[in-house]
Amino acid sequence: MQSMKSNRKILLGQDNNALVLLFAINMLLFAGIISLKIIYYLSGSTNELFYQQVLNWLSLPASFGQLAGRPWTLLIYMFAHHGIWQLVSSMLWLWCFGYILQDLAGNNKLFPLYLYGGFIGGVLFLLSNNLVPVLARDLNNIAPMLGAGAAVMAIAVATTTLAPDYRIFPLINGGIPLWVLTLVYVAIDFATLASSNAGIVIAHLGAGITGFFFIRQLRRGQDWSLWMMRLVSWVDDLFNPEKKHTQKEGKGRLFYKSDRKPYTKTSHVSQQKLDAILDKINQHGYDQLTDEEKAFLEQASKEEL
Repeated sequence: MQSMKSNRKILLGQDNNALVLLFAINMLLFAGIISLKIIYYLSGSTNELFYQQVLNWLSLPASFGQLAGRPWTLLIYMFAHHGIWQLVSSMLWLWCFGYILQDLAGNNKLFPLYLYGGFIGGVLFLLSNNLVPVLARDLNNIAPMLGAGAAVMAIAVATTTLAPDYRIFPLINGGIPLWVLTLVYVAIDFATLASSNAGIVIAHLGAGITGFFFIRQLRRGQDWSLWMMRLVSWVDDLFNPEKKHTQKEGKGRLFYKSDRKPYTKTSHVSQQKLDAILDKINQHGYDQLTDEEKAFLEQASKEEL
């Protein structure tokens, strides 16, 4: 699957880079949590007081009653980390799978998928602990859920569903298939969760299933991220009326629903046409090109050689 890589990469410094934005949110929130913990430590407060007054307001509780008092935790928990190793592990796997997903599916799928995985994982964590009799014993003593684990699981499974034979480390005997790396990741993740509350295991499992169906629906022309992109564009238009997103959204809508091929074959490579295809790869990923566009891109690469 090396040929599926786009020739125009999404650069780290590029505007609206979803992967960098996710990193920034997670890192900044972690820095804030650690700073508060240091302040509590220097003031002579106990760890229990820090957990009660700070961390509990960011963690997703197991009880619906506690959730009613802090409903924002269903969103913020997936960006908050307390331990440095938890943060490093989550960010490394997020970078590994998120970078490939951006390369293949475009820049606008990563953030919505992250939110879908975290939200559905959180809901399943709550439902399993409140509705399953074996788990619903003493909800007040069940450890809350914190971290990007469920969201990253959704991204990992989605990326593997999109391109299971994508090759990493190509210098090692032609490369290692992505599905092998995913098996390693899933094994490590569930082995780490073995001693945790079963609700967290169910949350990660449900997030992975969410990633699988996200890609399945995308291939059928149903883009679950489209409504989020429209909402963001609508909010942006309110504060920046001179920058409208209607035209950009229309292109995405036509791309997913139109059966007509946007380009026709020519005997020579048109630079304008090549730029348009590269822009399409940047926005939607190589996997979403038509067969004719892929053939044109291959022809252009041969002529450049």
